[in-house]
Amino acid sequence: MHNEENTETATLETVLSRENMQEAWLAVKANGGAPGVDGLDTEATLDHLRAHWDGIRAKLLAGGYKPGAVRAMDIPKANGGTRRLGIPNVQDRLIQQAIHRKMSPLWEAEFSEHSHGFRPGRSAHDAIQEAQGYVRDGKTWVIDIDLKGFFDEVDHDILMRLVALKVRDKRLLRLIGNYLRAPMQFPDRSREKRMKGTPQGGPLSPLLANIYLDPLDKELEARGLAFVRYADDIAVFVSSERAAARILESLTAWIEKHLKVPVNREKSGSGPTDENALLGFRLGRDGGVSVAPKAIAKLKAKVRRLWDARQNLTSRGLRDQWAAYIRGWWEYFRIADSGHEPYDLSGWIRRHIRKCFWLRWKTPKGRVNALRRLGVKGRALGIAYTGLGAWRVARTRVMHQALSNRTLKRYGFIIPWDFAGAHP
Repeated sequence: MHNEENTETATLETVLSRENMQEAWLAVKANGGAPGVDGLDTEATLDHLRAHWDGIRAKLLAGGYKPGAVRAMDIPKANGGTRRLGIPNVQDRLIQQAIHRKMSPLWEAEFSEHSHGFRPGRSAHDAIQEAQGYVRDGKTWVIDIDLKGFFDEVDHDILMRLVALKVRDKRLLRLIGNYLRAPMQFPDRSREKRMKGTPQGGPLSPLLANIYLDPLDKELEARGLAFVRYADDIAVFVSSERAAARILESLTAWIEKHLKVPVNREKSGSGPTDENALLGFRLGRDGGVSVAPKAIAKLKAKVRRLWDARQNLTSRGLRDQWAAYIRGWWEYFRIADSGHEPYDLSGWIRRHIRKCFWLRWKTPKGRVNALRRLGVKGRALGIAYTGLGAWRVARTRVMHQALSNRTLKRYGFIIPWDFAGAHP
């Protein structure tokens, strides 16, 4: 498609067309997610829309629609600290999704081949494989640029100028601007005006982030640099320490001048690829990919939480919660082709599972009954009266007999890489 043809499709009328709204609704419903400040989930929102959509649509077309406040929600970050999400109401997520559907094709064909985050048909795995190619070509130094609180620092004027290059409908531009400025509402119901940033949590934010950072991609390409970008994760690959230091300094200056986003000097830096992490992975100097130490530490912390015996869940609930997490984790990290980190944890994870069940059996009587059900007989049942701590008991021969690897697997307490064949 030519640009002229494309820009004509990004109007409020095309955004609000029946077909586009229906497709947008299916996407919002599939994503699920928490209600916004109005407390309405997808079902309640659907009822509301059925009753009031004609009026909402008319307001949107007339320019009188006011987006709701976004609900502030803090989630833990992988490297410590928290990340603030802004969760719009489901109705606003629907409208944003509809805008996204019409805006995305206008930019998609022109985005950089080195940008992989939040783009159709691309993933973190593509970024890792591209980076792997650079390392194999001898670019074994990586420059890691950390944009400080990127999603909170986006300059609205710069962003809207970039959006207006392809979106000509002033009503649509005004609506996007209103979404950017929608206030943040905190748990105590206080509100904060937003003069910059695009809150993570809305369907439009990832696309706006890519539009905002596209000039950086173009600058890196113009300089002939080898790089990958996944949202605000930027890694540039070079062949020497000296080049890395020089490029880090000049890119920091360029970003702060042209994008007006602060570069975090403490977290940005350069070093050998095998001492750095990219998207949870570590790249060896030979191009081999392993799971980064921080990602392993995060997995271990999650194992401890998911197998905490104090949770108010049935055994089946514990199993399903674990399976959902560990399948997703392995789906992401299974592309690692060197290192034994996950495999080395198998026994440690099972020990946590056994410890959890030992604690949930609670009393000597409960432990005797549970062990009997699992086939333990005779004197071995005496362990039910031990004074040993649960972590030590989890290692004993009796617990390995009662909850053997085969038994755990049979009941669905899985460790997916154990089925994945030989170690890398």
